[in-house]
This record gives sequence, structure tokens and C-alpha cells, in this order.
Amino acid sequence: MIIKVLGTGCEKSKVLEDNINLAIQEAGVAAIVEKIENRKEIEKYVANCTPAVVIDEKVVSAGKQLTAEEIKRLF
Repeated sequence: MIIKVLGTGCEKSKVLEDNINLAIQEAGVAAIVEKIENRKEIEKYVANCTPAVVIDEKVVSAGKQLTAEEIKRLF
């Protein structure tokens, strides 16, 4: 599974990335986490707002700072 965090480096996207890593650890799943901060790259995903989460090239959340529990439900 490839999980991408779309954000411009703000505090919310950093916390979201931490929560994703925690969720991966707690769930015991194999995943690669990528941080996308380039605005042109972010625009390719048509996410309404950031931070956003993309799992296997599908936007699953935008504009929310998800908890680790909420993220695990997306797996």
C-alpha cells in the first residue's frame, strides 16, 4: 500500500503524517508513506484542500486532520 500525504509543510500535515505512521504501526500493515509538498503535484490529485490523504492513488480524505484510529479504518 502506498499512502501519500498532500500538504504544503504546515503543522496539520506534519501531525497527519505522524498519525498515519502510528496507524500503520498499530495495524501492522505494510505501507510506504510519501510526503507531497509541491503544489503542482498536489493539484494532480484534485483534492479540495490540504492536508489530504491518498491511498493507492485514490484521495480518501481532504481538509481533515485524521486521528490514527480514523486512518486505520481507511486501510
